[in-house]
Amino acid sequence: MFFIQRIKMNLKSSILLFLSICNFNFSQKNMNLDILQGIKNPNLVGDTIKLEKNTYNAFKKMKNAAKKEGVNLKIVSAYRGYERQKFIWNKKFKKFTKENSLTPTQAIHEIIRFSTIPGTSRHHWGTEVDIIDENYSDEDNVLISSKFEKGGIFFKIKNWLSLNSKKFGFYLTYNNDPKRKGFEYEPWHYSYAPVSKKMLSMFIKSDLKKLLVKDEIYGSEFFTDDFIEKYKNEYILDINPYLK
Repeated sequence: MFFIQRIKMNLKSSILLFLSICNFNFSQKNMNLDILQGIKNPNLVGDTIKLEKNTYNAFKKMKNAAKKEGVNLKIVSAYRGYERQKFIWNKKFKKFTKENSLTPTQAIHEIIRFSTIPGTSRHHWGTEVDIIDENYSDEDNVLISSKFEKGGIFFKIKNWLSLNSKKFGFYLTYNNDPKRKGFEYEPWHYSYAPVSKKMLSMFIKSDLKKLLVKDEIYGSEFFTDDFIEKYKNEYILDINPYLK
């Protein structure tokens, strides 16, 4: 009888341990998905500008190195949560469909020239930074490609970053490769590869349709299976090869 009771106790303990492990894995999966979607991220540091902690430390080193050479780097956009991205998306969708009289499908394609669908932004991860020259931080409309080209006010920092950013783990996300599809060229947008590559690897395994087709995202009813597949291949994956 004692032997049988001992077996029952061991079996009960094993079942409880198994359920505990399953619950931990489920919670861990949900936590990862929350981070990837920008819902919550316990790894952020910083004040008004927040970054994933490793990205923050790497950028600080890069900023200090640039300053020694007379270049003043300034972040104008870093971590962006899901709610903020949803606000940006819905505002643009309303503007393009109501004020510009575009069809929902036309509006979607116009938005994704520069803006991501909520839940898919790399800025959700805290690994992305939009960088300008701090000396011109009062300039209007800073994120314009021509301002980073020869003769533009941000040409100096573009040159410095082109030569040095890789030393600190930062790579241009949407480069000007003519063969690249998806989002427009963004000479200000850099990604911290040591962390963002891991984030992308996890994110691409998620159920995109489940993430994207939501009533709270305007126009999401027009996200067909073909559109989602194209969005994944051309907008999420067609990036700087060093970030894959």
